[in-house]
Amino acid sequence: MRKRIIGSAGTAWAIMMAAATPTWAATASEEPDLSIQAQPIDQWTGVWTRSQLLGDMDGLRTWMGNHGLSLSLTETSEYLSNTTGGLKTGGAYDGLSTATLQLDTGKAFGWQGGTFNASFMNLHGSDLSQYNLGTYNTASGIEQPQNWTRLWELWYDQKFPGNGTDIKIGQQSLDQEFMVSQNAGLFVNTMMGWPGVPSYDMPYGGPAYPLSALGVRLRTQITPSLTAMVGVFDGSPLGNDPSNLRGTNFNLQNSALFIGELQYSVNGGAASENSMVRPGEQGLPGVYKIGLWYNTGSFADQRYDNTGLSLADPNSSGVAQQHRGNYSIYAVADQTIWQPDPEDARALNAFARIMGSPGDRNLVSWSANTGLVLKKPFPGRDNDSLGIGLSYIRIGSHAVGYDQDSGNAVRSSETALELTYQYQVTPWWLIQPDFQYTLHPGAGQNPNNPLQSLRNTFVVGVRTTITF
Repeated sequence: MRKRIIGSAGTAWAIMMAAATPTWAATASEEPDLSIQAQPIDQWTGVWTRSQLLGDMDGLRTWMGNHGLSLSLTETSEYLSNTTGGLKTGGAYDGLSTATLQLDTGKAFGWQGGTFNASFMNLHGSDLSQYNLGTYNTASGIEQPQNWTRLWELWYDQKFPGNGTDIKIGQQSLDQEFMVSQNAGLFVNTMMGWPGVPSYDMPYGGPAYPLSALGVRLRTQITPSLTAMVGVFDGSPLGNDPSNLRGTNFNLQNSALFIGELQYSVNGGAASENSMVRPGEQGLPGVYKIGLWYNTGSFADQRYDNTGLSLADPNSSGVAQQHRGNYSIYAVADQTIWQPDPEDARALNAFARIMGSPGDRNLVSWSANTGLVLKKPFPGRDNDSLGIGLSYIRIGSHAVGYDQDSGNAVRSSETALELTYQYQVTPWWLIQPDFQYTLHPGAGQNPNNPLQSLRNTFVVGVRTTITF
């Protein structure tokens, strides 16, 4: 969660007002000027310093808050353009609108520790990565090949008093809690958010944005520094009907996805919302995570058919050999490596994440992310962030073998480099210029013509996020 600021426009306004006050300003002993009229206050008073563009919405948010309700509305829009290489040059616009309604059951009707959440989204615009780039490290975490509106998450979370434990039940998106790097969330590239391994190896990319799945997640605080999370979810977020994109199929008829994660925090690093700072802690904060997921479904071999022949062999049955189950092991680290003043926002944070999965049944066998994020890169810009990051994807051994058997350009790996700057114009408005350079796009193979390779791509663009 970003800190609310009162600097920038608010500070500038105060300085201007101070400068405009004459040195002979009236003292308390002088008679008041009865001609001075109070200025009216309306919906747009203080618009530049409020945390949300619409503010209190003429008292609606206050009324909702008194009844345990909160409403969040955001619009994220971006324009990205490929300047060289890939499938073709040119740009594309895409956007994401979200609405989230939460109910605090304690405020609403005295049921303490409960939260009900319902969120909705609308995706609009085009898909630069699919039509212009041909990359595995897709350029934007919000781009989609079609416009649609859907229910995103629908869950109930219950916290238990005294022991740092809570349970969440309902339709959930795993990328909100599992496999997350706090610092990698700054970046625009998709794989900085939801990594390459689950994106390509789980059915339909797994229960992560823009999809979700029914499930149960349990989280508990084992010690002040150690948190454990476990969950079981439907293993296929679209179930047996891939055309059902409204988020209302509530499928439980396919495989099961089991996931577990241990989070260890040092020096007050926030492993989860339940984390507690230990008394007397000193040093730079950090969070370290290790996890495992397992899907009980059947997964097609990337090279061999059900008779043992290569799928590229003219005599192949064309029916891939099936493997029972799929899994991945992963590790995530977020560590502050430089902070000259613990009371100041300026800090340099490093992050890294690596994941591996079997190379026979998966298109991607390894993925990794790493980078640096500098908070408060300039004096007075407490809520700005400057980041440089790298995303890496390694193609699985059997997919590579299939390319060799078929005479296609052999895929190997793909690396994307990203430089981004997040500028907070007001507490409710962010602007983010972004630059991405991808080496070996398509891991060395043109998805539209497997016999050819692609030239490296260079994407430039800007993202803007407004909180209403």
